[in-house]
Amino acid sequence: MIVRISTEGQYRLPDEFADRLNDLDNDVVAAVEAGDEERFGEVFAQLLELVRADGTPLGEDELEESDVILPPPDLTFDEAGVQFTGDGLIPD
Repeated sequence: MIVRISTEGQYRLPDEFADRLNDLDNDVVAAVEAGDEERFGEVFAQLLELVRADGTPLGEDELEESDVILPPPDLTFDEAGVQFTGDGLIPD
């Protein structure tokens, strides 16, 4: 799967990480809905780290359609309230 981190780039993430990515997305939604800014920060950081650590960055000359687009790393809690709602970024 191709995951884009906005303002950062695209990563090829093996399909075996799709469930973990979805679980973290759901955890971020739960934190936002609960108004738990601290938990949001922790889980959102884990979400980004999963992509960075287990994904392979695509070269600048490679451009593929992204399966998932994550917000930029500097996303604020208020901004997260708009992006992480309902099913989150990755529908179940």
